[in-house]
Amino acid sequence: MTTVEWPVLPLNRTPPGSYFPAIPPPTPPEARSYPQAVRNAPVTALMGIVVDGRQPERHPETVRCRVRKQVGSTNRWRLPQSLGSDLLGTSQAVKAIKVPAWSDSVRSIMTGESACTSVNRDPEKVYTFQTVESRPFSSPRLLRKAALSRSSSPSIPSPPRTAPAQMVSPRLAVHKPLTPHYPTPAQVFHYHSKHIFDVAGPDVVLHCLSTSWELHKPFLQKSKVLSELLYKAENPKQQQFYRDRTAETLDRYIRDSDIYSNEYQEISQRLNTVTISDGPRKGLSDPAHTSIQRTRNVTAIKLKIKDANVTKEALAIALGNLYHDDTRVDEEDVAGVMAAAYHMQCAGLLNGCSQIMIDTVKASNVCTYMKAAIQYEQSSVITTCERWLELNLVPQLSLQIHLRELPMEVMIKLLKSTRLFTYNEYSLYKALCNWIFLRRHPELHLMPSHSSIITYFNSLPKHSAFLEREEGQVYSGLFLSLKLHGITDTSHLDDIQQMNILPYQWLLRVLTQHYHSLQAGGDMRLLQYNFYSGSVRAGFIMEQDPPFYCEVMSIHGFHFELKAVRLDAEGTYTFYIQRLKPSDPVLSFRACERHTFSLRQDRDVRYDIKVQCFLDGQYQCWSTGVQAHGFGLDGKTSRSKPFTLSNLKCPVYATFHMVFPPT
Repeated sequence: MTTVEWPVLPLNRTPPGSYFPAIPPPTPPEARSYPQAVRNAPVTALMGIVVDGRQPERHPETVRCRVRKQVGSTNRWRLPQSLGSDLLGTSQAVKAIKVPAWSDSVRSIMTGESACTSVNRDPEKVYTFQTVESRPFSSPRLLRKAALSRSSSPSIPSPPRTAPAQMVSPRLAVHKPLTPHYPTPAQVFHYHSKHIFDVAGPDVVLHCLSTSWELHKPFLQKSKVLSELLYKAENPKQQQFYRDRTAETLDRYIRDSDIYSNEYQEISQRLNTVTISDGPRKGLSDPAHTSIQRTRNVTAIKLKIKDANVTKEALAIALGNLYHDDTRVDEEDVAGVMAAAYHMQCAGLLNGCSQIMIDTVKASNVCTYMKAAIQYEQSSVITTCERWLELNLVPQLSLQIHLRELPMEVMIKLLKSTRLFTYNEYSLYKALCNWIFLRRHPELHLMPSHSSIITYFNSLPKHSAFLEREEGQVYSGLFLSLKLHGITDTSHLDDIQQMNILPYQWLLRVLTQHYHSLQAGGDMRLLQYNFYSGSVRAGFIMEQDPPFYCEVMSIHGFHFELKAVRLDAEGTYTFYIQRLKPSDPVLSFRACERHTFSLRQDRDVRYDIKVQCFLDGQYQCWSTGVQAHGFGLDGKTSRSKPFTLSNLKCPVYATFHMVFPPT
């Protein structure tokens, strides 16, 4: 028996041919110290000075590890010294601690379809992360089925204009598509009428706006114009309809799947929808159909609409609403749908659009609603918009870019209204100047500041006022409707003079009226108008809190407190006017020191208190009527008769009209 002896290798040697990777060396402490110091610096700084009073150690500065000296939003917390009373450093240190664990870059990679395709690896380009523009957007199956199930509900509006949102993880946010898919007019129409198409094919074809709309006769009776066109139309012709039921089943599967892109779904739906042929019969090999061929009698009608407000989308929504008993229109589409309903003479849809406008009027759409209501003769919408503008022209619309859309004839009517709310006469003057400025600069998309508007008018030629030039003469009637004699504050008068809008004779007349009133003990002798034309207005808006509100009105040496108090939680308010003494604590020190005070013991005043609010679906207005009262300085005569109202709902608009008659 032969014994084989294997060579014995020493313990410190490895067998020949074997490979063991070298263990990576540990990170030097010098390389770990700086990141740790940066990470711990804000926490150390917020801890404050330790018991022995020593400052925390600071990382030594080297060529690669330098501590920045400048102050910035993320640099102050790099210094570990105690912050003490340094409020800026404390705020920055707190922000540094609250930095999220997941940055935008990490979130982009982890939520991408593929991590390797989410990173730009081109060394010649800047390191960026790929967006979703290059990936087709496919909505999830669950969201699509939920949307289809909601479409059968009678309360759903017209289809959304944005793509459905993707599933969002509770930890990471998923990027939304930058270019959402908007529905076409045909898709909007089929959205409303698809439950009819599933039962029976169309028997009427409407040619309008270069589009053929497939309709059903029973639903056209809601439109007076379409029913008349259908009655006058020729006898129905036998048209050829082609539909492949196998392809229809496949199309339904594609629609319910989230694998196929939107482009493929659109192509499949377009190829499998009903097609009409007026020409010769097509063979079975025609791509319009493959196995089933059906024929039906169809009536073709034409409707010509020459109105820029009627778009294909608006017409699609209007025709789709013929298949509903209720009105399903969004706010942004209601003006165009009203135009289409007006031309088709759909009374039900027209009333439904009017009600939507009445319920959704606000600063961003009141001008659009007003124009549409005037053009299509909807008196209820006109009344609602006018009442909304009377209350919110100064508080809301004058501060937004939508003010430029207000028609001039509506502005003139508002300025002459006795129910118009304003804080004071100068606020109404500012609103009118803003309106003129925005109409002269249609390219602006943001509301400028009042100082910018003053600078603009001040930059115009000084040889004549703005209203005296050709481009400003059209606005003269608007400024004549203002109560310029009610602007008594010197700073406001300085702004008016600096803007150089009003002619010099107008300003001279206003200053003359003020001078004569001061010399005559407040009597407004030069005002030869009726009460509402010559009265001076002041007002305020009462919200839910606080339960009381007051405003000081100073005119010609007399100071009055306009006050409103909420008496209970049921909405009971009382309003009154009270004359103030020179030593009254309500007046500010500047008012007591520099303003003029009349020493007359009594002052005859004619006043009217108007209170307005939205109640029971309508704008209500209550008024005391024109009242006369002699205001004295004692407690019995210094206050007017209280005006009490119940069941008011906030916001409550209170306007006080006052006139000093000659005595």
